[in-house]
Amino acid sequence: MYKVYGMSISGNCYKVRLLLEQLEEHYEWHEINLLKGETLTPAFLAMNPAGQVPILEIGPKKYLVESNAILCYLAEGTPYLTDNPYLRAQTLSWLFWEQYSHERYIAVARFIKHILPAGNDRLAEIPVLHEGGYRALDIIEQHLSKNDYFVTNTYSIADISLYAYTHCAAEGGFELGKYESVKAWMQRIESQPGFREL
Repeated sequence: MYKVYGMSISGNCYKVRLLLEQLEEHYEWHEINLLKGETLTPAFLAMNPAGQVPILEIGPKKYLVESNAILCYLAEGTPYLTDNPYLRAQTLSWLFWEQYSHERYIAVARFIKHILPAGNDRLAEIPVLHEGGYRALDIIEQHLSKNDYFVTNTYSIADISLYAYTHCAAEGGFELGKYESVKAWMQRIESQPGFREL
């Protein structure tokens, strides 16, 4: 049975949990509170020296880290990850883009505004995070105005990855009102079999 070490309020951890639920896999969830320093203990750092969640334990002392890498591992041989080389590369492109051009703005803004204590020192970062986040949302809106999903017009781990923080972007101060294609896409995600909320 898989073991997942994660923080329930984390979008990166939510990705892994959502796919496991949709695959109907049995797993153990181990709640880790990074705000209390639980990712910095010797036991945790032995699993992931970077001190980050999520971690997927696939066997004794055998761990996978990085949420999108975990998605690829879990989705192998399933409809959630195509075996067509070109389309697979497109999937990977969206996964890489999500971490570099999407998550780093939208997730961080959410962390500062929704998870850290009110009035924290990092609020000064919000204008720059919003600029980058809205740029990412514009790209998503443009793509989804022509496609129901991100790759092959079928639901895949590219959608799971991008949904994780897009659907709670408002918690980071992002206004999604004008993003009609994004909102329709989120409704399609939420109608998928096995869907569970964050």
